[in-house]
Amino acid sequence: MATDPALVLYQRDDCHLCDLALAVLAEARVPAFESVFIDDDTALEAGYGHRVPVLRDMRRGIELDWPFDADAVAALRASAG
Repeated sequence: MATDPALVLYQRDDCHLCDLALAVLAEARVPAFESVFIDDDTALEAGYGHRVPVLRDMRRGIELDWPFDADAVAALRASAG
């Protein structure tokens, strides 16, 4: 069993939309995810700069771009099963 969280939330410091995304993850009762801040990372900035927040399923390479809701997050998690 993998110890790394399957989900990663790509976000920025001081990002209102990122704060909203965190609230959605709490509403969806996501038990574990990794927060990755793209600030100061040239490669991540290039890939996610205008898209954050982005929720990525690392095992399947599927991403949810903002805006997403608790239902979309639940569907993403259920399809992983």
